[in-house]
Amino acid sequence: MKNKSYIGISFIILIVGIWAIPKIVNKISAPTLMKFEKVPDFSFTNQDGKVITNQDFKGKVYVVEFFFTSCPTICPKMHKSMLKIQDTFFGNPNFAIVSITIDPRRDTPEALHRYAKEHQVTLKNWHFLTGDKEAIYKLANKGFTLYAGENEEAEGGFEHSGLFALIDKEGYIRSRTINSGGNENPLKFYDGLNAKQIQMLKEDIAILLKE
Repeated sequence: MKNKSYIGISFIILIVGIWAIPKIVNKISAPTLMKFEKVPDFSFTNQDGKVITNQDFKGKVYVVEFFFTSCPTICPKMHKSMLKIQDTFFGNPNFAIVSITIDPRRDTPEALHRYAKEHQVTLKNWHFLTGDKEAIYKLANKGFTLYAGENEEAEGGFEHSGLFALIDKEGYIRSRTINSGGNENPLKFYDGLNAKQIQMLKEDIAILLKE
């Protein structure tokens, strides 16, 4: 009888272990996401002519980029990275992408609509935003501290960082820490041209969606 009891107890421990150990390992291996400043209020017009504000993303996790449709350098590469993110979270109503033009004079809602249609954008919650140039640059350079500026000598006439910002359901900028020289330093933004960081971004989006 004792042997049968031991076998029964061992079986229960085994079952509990099979269920619990992966959860413990995942918890240990999951990165800790730091919280930075809250995104300031904004109001722009999307590719469908609809006014979109930060309140439209309340309760959603979203990624922000600054770009322009005629960009001949890094924007096409950034867009390919965004398409990978789109495909990973396609169909999730709690996820969105926000692409804000830094060339609002040429990137009208109609131009942005054309761009989205021609560039494999299928995510319903992917908003291409345009509006007042001063407000856009203030949001980029002060609100997000993601550099954007006009430069006649730059290809396309504009400069921007190529970085992506991850925003949580409460409107705060979030990111993981990375080990650099033995120290854990905040990443804050994700390099839209770096495959490894895009993978990190996808992992961190998944974490925030579960919160």
